[in-house]
Amino acid sequence: MHHINTIEGDFTPLQDARFALVASRFNSFIVQSLINGAVDTLCRHGVPETGIDLIWTPGSFELPLAAQKLAASERYDGIVALGAVIRGGTPHFEYVAGECVKGLASVSLEYDIPVGFGVLTVDTIDQAVERAGTKAGNKGAEAAMAMLEMVSLLRRLEG
Repeated sequence: MHHINTIEGDFTPLQDARFALVASRFNSFIVQSLINGAVDTLCRHGVPETGIDLIWTPGSFELPLAAQKLAASERYDGIVALGAVIRGGTPHFEYVAGECVKGLASVSLEYDIPVGFGVLTVDTIDQAVERAGTKAGNKGAEAAMAMLEMVSLLRRLEG
């Protein structure tokens, strides 16, 4: 067994922490379940509802710009991006999904803020439903958990 120093985050939010959920209105019947999962997760980990802001964008392509503005405001300790991009018969899916992922990663790195990725990229509506709270869990909840852990980890790395 190795005896190495291990640093990891936990899921305990800071006192007076503020979090933003930035959500796509497109496919809102799916996205609302992701929002519910994220809010439930944050609240179960001690975040009051007053510490959570919900910001709507028209679609997933617009999530990175909204996340960038939220990060630049320095009002938030973490952001969770929520959306559902469902493949159609055109290359539109690849463009939207790819730019959304790249844009959100860029925001996280540029502003040194955890951005939980809760944007579904699926082939069918059934797959989206499964990942929004049925068979495959709730990816909004999972994104909120990852964001909370990263907030804690960054604090430990900075301290």
